[in-house]
Amino acid sequence: MSNVIVALATAPLKSALALIRLSGEGVFAMTDEVFSHKISGIQEHAIFFGTLKDEGETIDQVVLLAYPAPHSMTGEDVVEISCHGSLIITREIIECYLKRGANYATRGEFSSRAFFNGKMDLVEAEAINELINATTQEAKNLSLLSLQGKTSDLVKPLKKDLADLLSLIEVNIDFPEYTDIEEANEIKISVKIKEIRKNVSSLIKGGEEGKIVKEGIKVAIVGEPNVGKSSLLNALMNEEKAIVSEIPGTTRDVVEGDINLKGAALHLLDTAGIRENANRLEAMGIAKSEKSIAEADVVVLVVDATKGLQKEDEKIQKMAGQKKIVITVYNKKDLLPKKETGKLYISALKKDIQPLLDKIYQELDLSEGAFVIPSLSSIRQIGLLKKIDGCLAQAQDDCAKNIPIDLVSVNLSAAYNSARELLGEDATLDLTDEIFSRFCVGK
Repeated sequence: MSNVIVALATAPLKSALALIRLSGEGVFAMTDEVFSHKISGIQEHAIFFGTLKDEGETIDQVVLLAYPAPHSMTGEDVVEISCHGSLIITREIIECYLKRGANYATRGEFSSRAFFNGKMDLVEAEAINELINATTQEAKNLSLLSLQGKTSDLVKPLKKDLADLLSLIEVNIDFPEYTDIEEANEIKISVKIKEIRKNVSSLIKGGEEGKIVKEGIKVAIVGEPNVGKSSLLNALMNEEKAIVSEIPGTTRDVVEGDINLKGAALHLLDTAGIRENANRLEAMGIAKSEKSIAEADVVVLVVDATKGLQKEDEKIQKMAGQKKIVITVYNKKDLLPKKETGKLYISALKKDIQPLLDKIYQELDLSEGAFVIPSLSSIRQIGLLKKIDGCLAQAQDDCAKNIPIDLVSVNLSAAYNSARELLGEDATLDLTDEIFSRFCVGK
């Protein structure tokens, strides 16, 4: 069965040009059957202009790029066909390859093959999807750094430090008769673990900041009915996104929008006003509002400055109290003759909202490096970093309790395997190679 895969690499829309990508052993032979030039046997990247035909019928004039293995994106023979962007043409080209035994590629299969063929590690593979989904210039730049391997370079020193420490322990256990190796004891190991944990802590902090830059944050705008939530959403987006009315309960559903705040994407959620005496339809909107609060990273509680904090506002504050960031903002300051010190005032109707934007950015607590320094920022990557730190903390605790170093190495091995998992490497690698590459054992 053929392992050639084919897929449309550009959007399935009418356009000037479209790109079809194929990969796998035998793709050059398949192409020889339908293309006006023979490409089998090429040794280097080549580009051709010619005609694609299926059973004698011309499909299109195309530009065809051929990449022989292993010097291609997937590490396999790869063909990329640039054709006219008619959906009829792209369908006919794909079908002519399917008839010859190719399979339609599954989601991410080209990148998956590149990973399994050693053309990229798992961090670089994840960066492809991040780059495609980037919504800000800053997010794009960070994703590009990962694709270039600069984020993976953060893991390699960590992996090496853990391997060095494990090797030191293994040598002391397995070859105690040698006097020319560094001695391993609980105090020395604990000091080294402390140094590694400091690095891991820095990676976690950088990763959490990078996650905000790449993925953005959800901001739920909540409050009682008619306090100006929809006006605030419109002011933030600088467009009439939500309906504004003096009638309480106008917003019955969650209205969404995105803005770029100094490089960080804010996913805004304007919610239905929360109050006790709501009709059935309004209550459904309130239930969605409560769900938005639960899912949000930042909750902006909008209060009518002319009325002050009400009983319902206090309930909302309590409901949102589990959130990392809750900002209470007093709207309609233009109707207020006197303002209290320490309160955040805005006027959504007058689009005087800069104090709120400044407060949100301040609460994000992003360093300047968050926008330019590579970081391990996906949920998977941050989760593994925290797992590594947990294993190291346990190993450090074991050292403090004077537990034998061979038992301390159990948690160190788990940390090392998690570091390998970050890059998608085989976590079952035997440490023998690591040991003998670092020490002159048996000389």
